Amino acid sequence: MKRFAAACAAALLLWVQPAVAQSILRDAETESLFADMSAPLVKAAGLGPRNVQIVLIQDDSINAFTAGGQTVYLNSGLLQSADNANQVQGVIAHELGHVADGHVALADAGARPAMGMYILSMVLGVAAMAAGSAEAGAGIMAAGQQAATGKYLAFSRNVESVADATGAKFLRQGDISGRGMLAFFKKLQNDQYRYGYGNKDINPFLQTHPLSSERIATLTADLQASPAWNNRPDAALDERFRRVKAKLAGYVLPVNETLAAYPPSDQSVYAHYARAYAYHKGGYPEKAQAEAEALVAARPRDPYFQEVQGQIMLEAGHPREALTPLRAAVQGSNNNPLIATTLGHALVATDDKANLVEAVKVLRSAVARDDDNPFAWFQLGAAYEAQGDQARAALASAEQQGLIGDSRRAAVSARHAMAGIAANTPDWIRAQDIAMTAQNAWDVDPRNKHRRK
Repeated sequence: MKRFAAACAAALLLWVQPAVAQSILRDAETESLFADMSAPLVKAAGLGPRNVQIVLIQDDSINAFTAGGQTVYLNSGLLQSADNANQVQGVIAHELGHVADGHVALADAGARPAMGMYILSMVLGVAAMAAGSAEAGAGIMAAGQQAATGKYLAFSRNVESVADATGAKFLRQGDISGRGMLAFFKKLQNDQYRYGYGNKDINPFLQTHPLSSERIATLTADLQASPAWNNRPDAALDERFRRVKAKLAGYVLPVNETLAAYPPSDQSVYAHYARAYAYHKGGYPEKAQAEAEALVAARPRDPYFQEVQGQIMLEAGHPREALTPLRAAVQGSNNNPLIATTLGHALVATDDKANLVEAVKVLRSAVARDDDNPFAWFQLGAAYEAQGDQARAALASAEQQGLIGDSRRAAVSARHAMAGIAANTPDWIRAQDIAMTAQNAWDVDPRNKHRRK
């Protein structure tokens, strides 16, 4: 397993999405940090800030990737491994290099010749077997597969080298030091050595990426020549990064590991943050609340500390008490839609009809600013349901079901909404759009053919 882990570490910064399902972690403070730390790089890449997303994935491997469009995915393991914000900026710069250079769209250019070689070897191998030479046929197929794999890996390494160079350019144009990029590659190299692998133990021609040592050697001169090389670290970004890293540790690590890294004797803001999430996840509501109170006491107007305090109260079964810190958090965060969704959830959870008007208002505002949040739509549907507005509850359900890929139920809910909403109004038109789109998605999905017979 150690050898396998080392091989995976050598293939860092993949630019194609893995085939396995992964959980997206959404957090208002983390997404705000990502937006601010990537803004100069996005501008340097000539991309629109509103079109680029940096998304956090719950996966403890050290990896980042793009999968088409203008979205960069960062694994939680990468954030836990990074020492500072500048190192993460180096990773983001590399991934934006893939985006700006259109590498995902060009992936077929690398796969097609390799596939051609593979198919040709299969045809020749089968022909040799049919002619009575089974051993020769097997050899032809094995050689063809090896040649095809080598050709694709060579293409992949070239693409990664181009993304490194483009990322370095974006760092220079964004006035961001490249020290973090080099430091992160050196960290990967050290991990490789820790697992007992020197460069001599790894066949460079069987890697999807150039070896870390090669990347460091290739990039060092260009990064050091940049006017930004000696820029001082951004202290404000590093402070925010340490906070995000601590809360992420509390959320994704086992409780005992979090407490080992952030023991109760540590009274820093970061430690309180990590322990608040760890205790909350571990089922210690009183301890979690005490840590949240320590955060708010240290910085009473910090909206993210108010958010975690309210979230712990809400999920501990005290939604009414959660309203005060959550309202303050929404106001202090300029109506951040993720925090507003938590407030809307708390308002609905009070089971007080007097809170439903505010809940609908808050949740409608949240989905207007972030319509890609299934949980927000679910809560809006619950608020409408509690108000007795079945049609708009169905419309919110249709939105939520469409986002999670349940086309059949989305179509049914949308038609239900249309039946109860005045024709040609904005909500009715939206329901009609969902009904048509969802029904079409259901009809063309080959997995559903047997169900329609």
